[in-house]
Amino acid sequence: MGSGVGRRATVLAGAVAGVVLISGTVLWSTDSWPFRDSYCWGAWEQNSGASFLGDEALGKSGSERRATESAPPSAGHPQASCTLAVTSEVEDNDSDEPLVFKEQITLEYGPVPAGAKERRAWIAQYFHGSAAPLPDGLDGLVAGDRALLVLPEACDADGGRPSVVTIRSESTGDGHLGKVAMPFTIGNVEDVGRMLLDAAGTGMRKAGCAPGSPLHMTSPMVTVAEDHESARSPLCRIPGMNFDFGKGSRYEQQVGAVTDGLQTCSVVWKTLRMPDEPSANYVMARNPRMVALFDGLPEGSAQGLLRTTCGGRPTVFYGHVETGLQDRGRPDDQRVFDRFAESVGKRIGCGSGEGA
Repeated sequence: MGSGVGRRATVLAGAVAGVVLISGTVLWSTDSWPFRDSYCWGAWEQNSGASFLGDEALGKSGSERRATESAPPSAGHPQASCTLAVTSEVEDNDSDEPLVFKEQITLEYGPVPAGAKERRAWIAQYFHGSAAPLPDGLDGLVAGDRALLVLPEACDADGGRPSVVTIRSESTGDGHLGKVAMPFTIGNVEDVGRMLLDAAGTGMRKAGCAPGSPLHMTSPMVTVAEDHESARSPLCRIPGMNFDFGKGSRYEQQVGAVTDGLQTCSVVWKTLRMPDEPSANYVMARNPRMVALFDGLPEGSAQGLLRTTCGGRPTVFYGHVETGLQDRGRPDDQRVFDRFAESVGKRIGCGSGEGA
């Protein structure tokens, strides 16, 4: 009798365990708490904000979401990266092989690039005119396809280079000419901003430099009011910033942030289905952590970097022109940059002997 009860109890326990296992599998497949997938060292979870993390991103045939992570950042090794990609397949009527599409976001944690050439390319990506400044004293910029946050000084790398968290999206698709790059929006700026802060908080905790209070934003994002427009003189809507863009030009400009602490403007060569990467960009920054991003670059008007003090605050004026637009400034590229510094310096109250 006792052994029979024991056997029945064992069978019942096994059945209950089976139900729990089955239930767990169902919960996982339907993405119910606590079995949500998490990505990038636990910074993000499925269905936690941006559309890219939700079911909407898996709506295409054969869709799959997968993360590839490096080791998480640590005090001894603060450089880390993670990619989160959604791939999908579509039958090709002209081939036995399906057409493959991929949407991907790349998260990076670590110091800004050391080399001048690499730093300028990095600045062009993240100080894009389409990006809006973060609110609530946070030092960063966010757009639908990219984001940047400068971390507190406690997270600086050896040598004093600021550490940052960046997010960047890219998309590729099969075509008759091979893989084609396409623009891809992660989500609205509020969602991307929250993803950025979640990633920063996770990275700083793992690297051992997190502040006592988590970084957060409560104020709404002030988005860039104007969409891109045909590039024309004056550039950045500043009289005297003149370029010869040429006839039939496909250059477009994006006037970005215009605040007391930050002003941005970028010019892109508009190409169908290609991401917009700046051919020229101009920046004024005077928040200390933003200013630090320009440390180590060659200084001087001819180098496109002026460092000064405006209203008692350290300030940088920065301009860079890529090969396609070089030597097309009127009367020359240096004068275009000087005009930017003069105009913006006057706007933010650079007094005599202070401005550029």
